Amino acid sequence: MTLDEIIKTRRSIRAFKNAPIEQDKLIAVLEAGRLAPSARNRQEWHFTVVTNQKLREQLALACCGQMMVAEAPVTIIVWDTKQYFMTCKQSAATIDCSIALSFMMLKAQELGLGTCWLGAFKADEVSKALNLPKEAAVVAVTPLGYPNESPAARPRKSLDEICDFRV
Repeated sequence: MTLDEIIKTRRSIRAFKNAPIEQDKLIAVLEAGRLAPSARNRQEWHFTVVTNQKLREQLALACCGQMMVAEAPVTIIVWDTKQYFMTCKQSAATIDCSIALSFMMLKAQELGLGTCWLGAFKADEVSKALNLPKEAAVVAVTPLGYPNESPAARPRKSLDEICDFRV
């Protein structure tokens, strides 16, 4: 599968099969995040991988009741503990963790696994459930597993609507 095919076929998956993820595939997904670029090559992200069913159920509640978090065999939480704002005034933690998770999601798609970027979660409850350090900034959560659905592509704006060239 080419990168273009991976990008074009990736969907947000909200239903997962009751099937474990092979360890080599899980490691490959995490490696994709590890290899992502970060501001000043800080690599301050941390990936917490949750396979424990009871803990995933707790996380589902912290994710505003999104039970797909408990249904998927794995949940990945991406977080950072160092607050660093780049010259552009953007949080390096938010951007770095987002890039890492994007890489992981693309790798998951290549391997036939499904993900769903969750923005609806209570960061303090996620931190508490995982017993993260008090300075932890939870940036993103995704369930990970074999899809049990095949959603259609969502509409996308044309390039002309979102892009301009200054020549």
